[in-house]
Amino acid sequence: MNNYVLSCCSTADLSKEHFKERNISYLCFHYTLDGVDYDDDLGESIPFDQFYSRMADGAQTSTSQINIAEYLDYFSKFLEQGMDILHVSLSSGISGSYHSAESAALIARERFPERKVYVVDSLGASSGYGLLMDTLADKRDGGMDIEELYAWCNANKLRLHHWFFSTDLSFYVKGGRISKAAGLLGTVLGICPLLNMDSRGRLIPRAKVRTKKRVINEIVDRMEKHAESGPDYAGKCYISQSACYDDARQVADLAEERFKKLQGNVLINHVGTTIGSHTGPGTVALFFWGKERTE
Repeated sequence: MNNYVLSCCSTADLSKEHFKERNISYLCFHYTLDGVDYDDDLGESIPFDQFYSRMADGAQTSTSQINIAEYLDYFSKFLEQGMDILHVSLSSGISGSYHSAESAALIARERFPERKVYVVDSLGASSGYGLLMDTLADKRDGGMDIEELYAWCNANKLRLHHWFFSTDLSFYVKGGRISKAAGLLGTVLGICPLLNMDSRGRLIPRAKVRTKKRVINEIVDRMEKHAESGPDYAGKCYISQSACYDDARQVADLAEERFKKLQGNVLINHVGTTIGSHTGPGTVALFFWGKERTE
């Protein structure tokens, strides 16, 4: 049995049961809802439906990443047990958590010189980051040692594709990503922006699609274009959604209809409270393995 810990953060947006079943350790980001601090604990403190309902009603949200001291305490508890660590972080393109984790790892290596602590920048987010972790668990369970898995992760992480759309532009306006005038016009015209993560792990707008029906078709078209083996894609497919399960279900149904060789059914997760604090309700994200992201 491999004597190392496979680890990530709550922003991988898998369920608590999923993390436990795959033996993946995690630690929680933090968020504030109307001035009250919470851990991003996978919907335990505040169920996801309540969280997004309060956002829709105007609740103020903010987030904070895990600091160096928290990472060091977290790493130390495993190192004291004689375990090595492979920790994969939320994308450095949207968060400073990778740099905090790496700083903590430098200290941990000095305190525990006989142990190995590897930190990887996932260049991903939400359940795309989660699909990466699930795949790493497969590789670990298949016998990869920590050095092999660290190398595999760095070599393959950009093959994990992340595509997002939103049907509610109000939180794009609130977060300053689009102007109030553009948000108003987009709402009137039924614009649903389609975005993906680029090779630097940043969220980039790719298209402005009119109507929800069209953007649902377009996001699955992008999967067919970029997925490994195209329509013969035989890997796993994950979706995350923020208070718009019916939209996510339509995407999942279309993907299952088009990709006959999928490994299992499409798994639909929640967009967690950290990432959801910025997207708001109405976001659907689609994740799959494909060609390496180069843009």
